[in-house]
Amino acid sequence: MFGRWVEFEFDCLPLRSLGRLDVPLDASPKYEAFVLKVKSALSKHGAHNTYYLHHAICRFHLTNDPNSGLVEFDVEGVVMTGEQDVKTKAVDLSITLSKETCPWLNEPSVEFLAESVKHAVAIEFDRYIQAGDLTKTKARIEAMSEQIEKGDGFQAMYL
Repeated sequence: MFGRWVEFEFDCLPLRSLGRLDVPLDASPKYEAFVLKVKSALSKHGAHNTYYLHHAICRFHLTNDPNSGLVEFDVEGVVMTGEQDVKTKAVDLSITLSKETCPWLNEPSVEFLAESVKHAVAIEFDRYIQAGDLTKTKARIEAMSEQIEKGDGFQAMYL
C-alpha cells in the first residue's frame, strides 16, 4: 500500500547565504540561467527569510497504482518564511507539468493540481524547517535582534 499521496523533493538555497552572484566566464548556459533566476529572486524578494527551491519535483498519486494516476510537476522558485523563520508565509513558484500517467487528466485538473502544488510546498517546507535545527535559527534571530537594537546591524545585508 502506498503511504503518501504527495511527494515533494527539492534542493534548497537560503538566499541569505549568497555572497557574489557573478556568472563564471566558462559557465554552461544552464548554470548561467540558474544564476540569473537566483539573482532575480534575490532582487524581487530580498535575502531575509527567503529560500530558493530548485531541482524540485512534486508528485501527486491519484490511485494506489504507481503506473496509473501519477501527476508530476517541476517546481522552482522562492519560499518566504515569517519573522521567526519557522513557518512558510508565502511562495512564488514556477510550476510546470512534467509527467503524467493519468489518461483522464484534463486542463482544469492540471490547473487545480498546479495550484495545489503551492499548498503542498508550503506544508512540506514547514516540515523541512521543523526537521532542521531550530535552535540555530532562534540563536541567529536573537543575535540579529540584539545587533539591530544596539544600532550595529543592518537588516538587509548578509543575514
